Amino acid sequence: MRARSTSDVSSIHQAYALLGLTGPADAEVVAAAFRTTIKAARPDVAGGDAERFRQTIAAWRLIQRQATPLALSAPVQSPPAPPVVGITPAQALAGGVSQIRFAGRDLRVRVPAGVRTGEHLRLKAAGADGEDLYLPVVIRGADGIHAVGDDLHMRWPISHRLVEDGGRLEIETHAGVRSAWIVAEQPLCLRLKNLGLPARGARPQGHLFVTLDPCDDAPSAAEDLLARFTRVWTPDRLAA
Repeated sequence: MRARSTSDVSSIHQAYALLGLTGPADAEVVAAAFRTTIKAARPDVAGGDAERFRQTIAAWRLIQRQATPLALSAPVQSPPAPPVVGITPAQALAGGVSQIRFAGRDLRVRVPAGVRTGEHLRLKAAGADGEDLYLPVVIRGADGIHAVGDDLHMRWPISHRLVEDGGRLEIETHAGVRSAWIVAEQPLCLRLKNLGLPARGARPQGHLFVTLDPCDDAPSAAEDLLARFTRVWTPDRLAA
């Protein structure tokens, strides 16, 4: 008896989920999803993975085998499509638990730290026939942060004077306050290394990209320094 390969696709639900689909779709949609997924999974490109590449091909073949013309008799009731697991950037950074509703049931899904949009989370024996569910993940922007691939992106106000003259800038990130030195007239985008999504499997540690927004209300470098000094040297801290 042939040993089961890790590249095997056990169900049509898993096959659609591997292509980033929540259920049956038009042939053109399925074909476009396959082209996008197989291109991203190619092991010879950055972020690709040989196992995911083989699973994508297996999923495509299974969908093609089951693609038959609709019968003229009474329509067949399709099982409900697995829901999408929507998480915030904070959940993608630290992991946690997300709750979804499927087929009239509330299910708790464990979200590992470092999961990316487009990956799938497996729920064992949660399907209608006791089969595994493969739930696609989408990281939705929240608290001014959004995810693109391995990286996080945010915006931060900066005074026009600091743009023109350069100087030290303090940025409040999800990992705490980070300092950066602004050079006059430089491009208004900073990369803070290793502050993106954590490494997971073959995916590397991401970075945080900060787009600077010149703003009349943003504090100058001197005002920012005074504010930080005031926060540190409050009467309560001095009394302690």
